[in-house]
Formats: sequence, C-alpha cells, structure tokens
Amino acid sequence: MTDLAEGASEKKERWSYSWKHLYDEVVTSGLCTGCAGCVIACPHDVLDYDDLNGVYKPIQIEDYGGPRDCSHGDKACTSCTRACPRFRAWEPEIDEFMFGRVRRADEVSGVFKDVFLARASDPELLEGGQDGGLVSAILVYALEHDMIDAALVSYLEGDGSTWKAIPGIARTREEVIASAGSRYTYSANTLAYRDLTKDDERVALVGMSCQSSVPPAMKQRKAGKVARRMALNIGLLCSKTFDDAIFDELLEPKYGLPRAVIKKMNIKGRLQVWTHDDRYVEVPLKECHQWTREGCKLCPDFAAEHADISTGGIGKYNDWTLTIVRTDEGRELLERMAADGWIETRPGDDDPEAIALMHKLSAKSRKRWPEFAIDAPRMLPPKPADTP
Repeated sequence: MTDLAEGASEKKERWSYSWKHLYDEVVTSGLCTGCAGCVIACPHDVLDYDDLNGVYKPIQIEDYGGPRDCSHGDKACTSCTRACPRFRAWEPEIDEFMFGRVRRADEVSGVFKDVFLARASDPELLEGGQDGGLVSAILVYALEHDMIDAALVSYLEGDGSTWKAIPGIARTREEVIASAGSRYTYSANTLAYRDLTKDDERVALVGMSCQSSVPPAMKQRKAGKVARRMALNIGLLCSKTFDDAIFDELLEPKYGLPRAVIKKMNIKGRLQVWTHDDRYVEVPLKECHQWTREGCKLCPDFAAEHADISTGGIGKYNDWTLTIVRTDEGRELLERMAADGWIETRPGDDDPEAIALMHKLSAKSRKRWPEFAIDAPRMLPPKPADTP
C-alpha cells in the first residue's frame, strides 16, 4: 500500500489551471511579459489585449464577474495557462520538451547547438534588414521554398510616421521587406495569429525572447490547434523594450526627434537614431531606463532561449547577425540556406566579445527573476572562490 501511494503521488498532476490562476500568478504579479500567448490560445474569444497607456497585458472581456473571472475557466477550460510561458515551471518544462533536459546553471544563454555570425547574401535583404538582414532572408527563403505559409511579424503603423509597432502577417518577399527593422517599443507579434486564414497552416513566429517561448509552451502543454500551426520560431535577443511614451517624453522634447522624422533605430551600447533628413543622433541608454516597459522588468530571458534560431545585432560587426542555433530544425534550415547561397556565415570566434556579451546580458537578465517565483530561470553558476 505504501508503494502504491508513493507511486500515485509521483504521477503527473492533472492540468486544471484556468484564467483565475493565470490572472493571480502572472498577469497581476509582475511576471506577465505581454506576449499574448494566452489571448491567441483562448478558444472562446473571451480574452483580449490592452496595449494602451503602457499596459501591454491580456484582459478578460466576457461579461461575467470581475477581471479574474471566466465562465469557461469555471467549466474547466485551461487553454490560457497551457499557453503561458511564465506560468509555473515554464522553463524546465519547455527545456525538457525541446532538448530532453533542463539547462545547466552555467548555460545562462540557454541550451544551443551552434553560435556563428551570418548575414543575407541578397543585397536588397542585406540593405533593408537589421544587422545583416538574416531574419528577412530566413523568412523569404522559407516562404519561397514552401516551408511556411505565413509569418507573424511587426510593422510600423500606417505610413510609419507614428513609429508605432503593430503585429502583422508577411506572406510575400515584399511584405517581409516592409516588416524589416527593429522598433524597440513592444509589439505582441503573436496577436497577428488572429488574422491568419485557414490556408495558413504552417506559420513562423518572429518575436522577442518572451514571445519565442510561446510556441514550445503551447506544444509541451498541448494547447491545441494554435500550437500545431507553429512551424518555425525565430527569437530576437532582447534585454528590454520601451514604452511608447519615450517618443513624446524624451526623444522629441530633448533631442528634437518627433516620431515622423525617425527613419531607423538600433541599440549598440546606446540608442541610435537615424532620420529622414539625414541626421544621426545617439541617446545614452541610462536616459531611456525610466521608459522601460513594465513587462520587461522581471523577464529573465535575454537570449530567446526557446527559439529554433535566436538572432541579435550585438558585437563589433554592424552588418552581421549573431546567430544561435538551438534545434535540429533550425540547423537544417540554415544549412540549406548556406548551401543554396542565401546566407554568408563566419565563425563565432571572429567576434568572441559578442558571445561574451550575450552571456553577460543573459546572466544580468536572469537576476531579475523574483524570489516569489520558481527558482529555475534565475539559476546561475556559483561565483568563483576568491583567490588570495
């Protein structure tokens, strides 16, 4: 009887967590990154997304009780918690699903297979993309070689003059090029899922580190059709994004940069801004900190640890992308692209400082994870003993 009781206690706990659990433990606790995974996973359309006034969080829109109440959750619907990449033991669960093991404490940038530098060979993609145009090249290649039907990306709203990032879908080379570039304000690219058609069965997601944990969280926890359609996951290295108010409260009044004049932005130890009238302005990052988006303040994942391919424009080469390959699918795709002449690559050892910086920023981000949550994402290697 004792053995049977022990065996029963070791059985996996039945997943019975609903919106009220997500609301209490993630949405209102500070853990919510605003990735919107729960919104697109909701089969009843009772969750929506508030991106006004710096909120960037899911909300319950059903006329049923208060903000933490959900009639479907009360009837045992668990889709939202299955999709959330910050709920309960999300990191070790996804690690086991993707890699067959959890990351070691010294793997602060997550589990990966290869690290190298890459850029697009196509001059148009190289010029129009960010830091070498690798992500644009991946999407165009995957679309043109019948590997995906659509990609969830971000665009600038309207004619771009508001510099507001919004989710969107790219199905053609032209649309991929239009979506290229970094915004540094937040766009929950996952939300574009709601605009897919029935023919978009194989979908790529391009998203910041928090968003790139959504597809494997959904797959590991069996969140339904949304999970099955996610065919390619490209993560963007990300230490933080800024609230949209940074334009009106800092960039325009202090630096004379109204939204409409901004042509391109980048971060290389400082916020770099290029304008349509050929100006270049540098803004110290310490001046931007107070506009850090609320959902970024406790996020432990700099290196997009659960993407197929993680990418970032860090290091000394402005026209090369630091490329971290994490899955067999990611490796196979990049090997095909290289063999077909779509990308150029060079060893990561050509820029060891970039790799070191990735690990440093990853460790810094992991220290954000709060004491009240499960330890795993904050797990760091022990400090070396002091030497005499």
